[in-house]
Amino acid sequence: MSSWAIGIDLGGTNIKSAVVDEAQGVLFEESQPTDTGTGPEGVVRQLAFLASEIYQRASEQLDTGSFSGIGVGAPGAVDQLKGLLCYPPNLPGWGRYPLRDELQKRLEEAHGISATVLLENDANAAAYGEAMFGGGNSFRDFMLVTLGTGVGGGIILDRKLYRGPNGTAGEIGFTIIDFEGESVHAGVRGTIESLIGKQKIVELACGMLSDPKASPRLLELCSHIPAKISPRHLERAAMEGDPVARLAWERVGTILGVGLANVVALMDIRKFVIGGGISAAGPLIFEPALMQLHRSTLPSMHEGLEIVSARLGNTAGVCGSAALCFASGHPRRRDD
Repeated sequence: MSSWAIGIDLGGTNIKSAVVDEAQGVLFEESQPTDTGTGPEGVVRQLAFLASEIYQRASEQLDTGSFSGIGVGAPGAVDQLKGLLCYPPNLPGWGRYPLRDELQKRLEEAHGISATVLLENDANAAAYGEAMFGGGNSFRDFMLVTLGTGVGGGIILDRKLYRGPNGTAGEIGFTIIDFEGESVHAGVRGTIESLIGKQKIVELACGMLSDPKASPRLLELCSHIPAKISPRHLERAAMEGDPVARLAWERVGTILGVGLANVVALMDIRKFVIGGGISAAGPLIFEPALMQLHRSTLPSMHEGLEIVSARLGNTAGVCGSAALCFASGHPRRRDD
């Protein structure tokens, strides 16, 4: 009988929870807004309540003897040894907070659930989920890149999550490709995130609309108000042949390709799984990214280069958080 675990994806807007089976993936899931106004103690109460609710639901259908624990993916740096969540960017006022121990304590005292709690960075958890159940399952080594409000990443080496000695490995969004440029994010100039984060993509498209006649479909989709352009507008307009929208996505893909080339040169990783809401543009980004990836790497580095779509969507985080609880230690490939 396969193991099951609870995966939690703690975000600044929503908390997602799911029961995940080691063999089948997500069995059922729930989501509710994050009560950030109550501070860390209030969010811990919320997490414990959600975990207890979904645990009770699962225990009516599953063997509790096969329960492996609760994994939590959270934004920010994670000190795994101490179970600390450190200065999460979307949870103001947290500082260095002992999330693992406080959640474990709350579960036992308030809900009578004695369970192992594992804490992981959310992008790392998503990478592990894609390795276990998604687009990275057939790769031994790969990097997950998430394109959304920001640009995040997680690294899988030899089917194991690579965190780095301080837990911050994989932050591709903060790698620099234009150190003298005008784009600044979090006080750092020329990062990938400062160039192709969600808002920057919209600004890029708006800056290309100097001649309204050159982009009729994009303007039609945003009701002729450029400030209302969204990535979905850009995606649809590009699919319908709008030249400005297609050029904007080509630029995004090219910037991404330069960033991936740096990863190839530094770590010899040649497989990339791209997820996040912006990745819905698919080939509009992937094709120019792969072309630039070849242009920005040596011929000796070209063998095996591949960019594929993530497959788990919004469940990657809960899948990965839960999978970290399984006794196997690392996810198997389909051909293992």
